[in-house]
Amino acid sequence: MRRVTSATDPLPHPPVPPAVSPDRSPPTTSEAAPAAPPPDTAPRWSLPALIAIMVLAGVLYSWNLSGSSLNSFYSSAIYSGTQSWKAWFFGSLDAGNFITVDKPPFALMIMGLSCRIFGFGTWQMMLPEVAAALGTIWILHSSVKRVFGHAAAAVAALVLALTPITVAINRDNNPDTLLVLLMVAGAALALRATRDDRLLPLLGSAVCFGLAFNTKMLQGYIALPAVFAVYLYASRQGWKKKAVNLALAAVALAVASFWWATAVSLVPADDRPYIGGSTDGSAWDLIMGYNGLGRVLGGEGNGVGGGGGGSFAGTAGIGRMFNDVLGGQISWLIPFAGVALVAGLVLRGRAPRTDPTRAALVLWGGWLVLHYLTFAMAEGTMHPYYTTALAPGIAALCGGGGVMLWRALRGGDARWSWVLPVGLAVTGVWAIVLLRRATGWNTWLWPVVGVVMVLAIVGLFVLRSASSGVRVRLLGASVAAAVVAALAGPTAYAASPAFGSSSGMMGGTNPTAGPSTGGGMGGPGGGGGRGGFGGGNGGPGGQAPGGTQQGGQAGGEFPGGAGGQMTPGGGNGELPQGGGAPSGAPNGGQGGQQGGTNGESPGGAQGGGESGTAPGGGTGGGGGMGGGGMGGADSELLSYLEKHQDGATWLIAVSNSQSAGQMILSSGKPVISMWGFTGSDRAMTLAKLKELVKKGELHYIQLGGGGMGGNSSLNQEITAWVQKNGTAVPESAYSSTSSSASGSGAASGSGSGTSGSDASGTDTSSQSNQSTVYRLDASDVS
Repeated sequence: MRRVTSATDPLPHPPVPPAVSPDRSPPTTSEAAPAAPPPDTAPRWSLPALIAIMVLAGVLYSWNLSGSSLNSFYSSAIYSGTQSWKAWFFGSLDAGNFITVDKPPFALMIMGLSCRIFGFGTWQMMLPEVAAALGTIWILHSSVKRVFGHAAAAVAALVLALTPITVAINRDNNPDTLLVLLMVAGAALALRATRDDRLLPLLGSAVCFGLAFNTKMLQGYIALPAVFAVYLYASRQGWKKKAVNLALAAVALAVASFWWATAVSLVPADDRPYIGGSTDGSAWDLIMGYNGLGRVLGGEGNGVGGGGGGSFAGTAGIGRMFNDVLGGQISWLIPFAGVALVAGLVLRGRAPRTDPTRAALVLWGGWLVLHYLTFAMAEGTMHPYYTTALAPGIAALCGGGGVMLWRALRGGDARWSWVLPVGLAVTGVWAIVLLRRATGWNTWLWPVVGVVMVLAIVGLFVLRSASSGVRVRLLGASVAAAVVAALAGPTAYAASPAFGSSSGMMGGTNPTAGPSTGGGMGGPGGGGGRGGFGGGNGGPGGQAPGGTQQGGQAGGEFPGGAGGQMTPGGGNGELPQGGGAPSGAPNGGQGGQQGGTNGESPGGAQGGGESGTAPGGGTGGGGGMGGGGMGGADSELLSYLEKHQDGATWLIAVSNSQSAGQMILSSGKPVISMWGFTGSDRAMTLAKLKELVKKGELHYIQLGGGGMGGNSSLNQEITAWVQKNGTAVPESAYSSTSSSASGSGAASGSGSGTSGSDASGTDTSSQSNQSTVYRLDASDVS
């Protein structure tokens, strides 16, 4: 009698008898196509396939990292953490510990430790990020394999590795890569706890989600309802035992989640930095406001970002994931994942309550639905790269659900013979729609995808009952063709961050993949959006891609070398010593101009303002959003400030964290961000400024130049006092080209903000979007 192959073998096979569920309760004979457990012995191709996928992912995530634009906001905080353990613990932007970033510091702690061990540099900073990204693929593969088999695991790993926005964010130093790793680990451990009736994996799951909370706060909890529901419903333990275990897990979750916020609250406010993003300087306010309900509801709890989500990711609504901004980043396989989820649940409809296959479908399906609804309906700040959190759910459903649909197709039941072909057809049509949105970009690809998908579907349907010989090989070729057609589009997008000329909108601040397909903050999205932050040179060392970048990133040089030991001062492998000048700085162009179609600025470079050249560096992009300051800092100004620092703790105080971050990276010295990342933090008050000046801890402050707004009343109060008591530093004192830069100042950005204008409107530099540096000494404080 001929041996029947396993459901997870790569080649087609005849129908197999229903398998016995791991809980030893056999399914009813009326089930159309029950999922088979993985074989005891892995097929020979399984490990090589996983290794190949990991190598492919490693190349996509790490190729030319030294030439990529990282987020200078986080880069400066990581650097500061290498200079001060206090800054490392609090996640301070500057080593003087004036203000923190607007996220909990766990991801920064990991990258900071890497830089403390290996030295500060792009590769040293990104090593933990790349490792976390590869770890996520391995964990997802392992989890899917335990339930759906090796073929499903390979598909899931490949889909995750090639998701465009996942590739883009995994090449950046934002915390989302570590966030996804921790959430996937938590979900995988929860499934193991449900399947094996063990407490330890459940506690491990709780700790992982708690650490995810300390990576990006409430976003780390989005999948928790699905985890809770699966364990509560599908575990074989009694209700009393489950309640006790869940209570213990809740304790572990609380400890892992709130240890940092509790520790911060125990430190007196005068002895800790201001918590960026909060309204009162406390971590608890950050949790509930800016990084909590403010992200979903917008409004006051989200600072200036509230209600502005559409600027980055389109208008909030149920179809947001399919719009011009997000469609090419994440939506390629959402339709197929939805079909696989619904069909899989129907196929397992009569399985026992403890069925592990249905538990996995509910968990990963719940993961996808919860993240989808949260991001689609969010009224607060919504960046495209947030959607990388959807990718594990999509990948698991495509792998596990896809194998279930394949078995149903081969099962001989006519009711299921059409489901897989329909799912693939919808996937192919949507891929063509997405590819055609990118006008003039790889125009040959969408016809190829369409033809290959049609041939694959015809082959699957016609040859679905093949059992041997040439027909089986043709059926296998049809399966391979379907996978290639489904992944061709996302693969082309995913390759662009590593091998193309773009790291997305605003460089490392808002990374995306693929071509520009509309407007929205100078990157993908509807026409007429404002230009993106110019420059984006957040990472140290290396050469940035030249030319115009998607989303308005102007080409510019990363002063210094690629990687290597990095210390302040310049030279190969050292901290940036120039690069693109921030908008509004001497030799830096005026940014913040209104965008044209597809986010182009009037100057012609997509999303950016006019460009300029900073001494010692390459071209700097103009700043959008009222003065992004994402180019490199002006080296002449920094040299002057260092020469006249006179023992002060901070080199200078500037309006926002983007400008401060660039100055920190360029000088290696602490710089104060008075208003934080959004420009709305109340970190600096007049009383605090006077105290710093009186103690000799700060001598210079920069006013005007737009910035990112700032608290209006505090801004005007400080501006009026500084103008009255400080001494303006003439631009000629530090700029060798001041006479040719009459339209520029020394600070970052132009824009519509009122920074630098006093109540009487006498600050002419502010009115003309220039900036002025003032010197303050203890004698100036009355």
